[in-house]
Amino acid sequence: MAERSKSYCHFYIAGFQYWDGLFVQSKLKVGQKLKLVPEPDNPFDPNAIAIYRKKTKLGFVPQKLNGGLAQLLYFGHSEVFEAYVAELNHEGNPWERVGVSIRVKDAR
Repeated sequence: MAERSKSYCHFYIAGFQYWDGLFVQSKLKVGQKLKLVPEPDNPFDPNAIAIYRKKTKLGFVPQKLNGGLAQLLYFGHSEVFEAYVAELNHEGNPWERVGVSIRVKDAR
């Protein structure tokens, strides 16, 4: 029997160049865990989900992917997901420097 994928989504951090990601990009490592923080009071998008490395805001989950995830996080299911750095491109365009994957945790 084939193993089911635990992958939820993969994306580049939106707004990375506008937040503090550029200041900590040299400290990021592939596989490093990141924190997802819903921002329901965000004036631009009530489904906004910020991405943090420790206390540093790196940017956001892209708007085209945040709707369902925001709803799950809002209703207290944050422990179901884990976000981590999946790829790094220090020399690329600022909006394509950090690839993030979100996985559903296996609670079996």
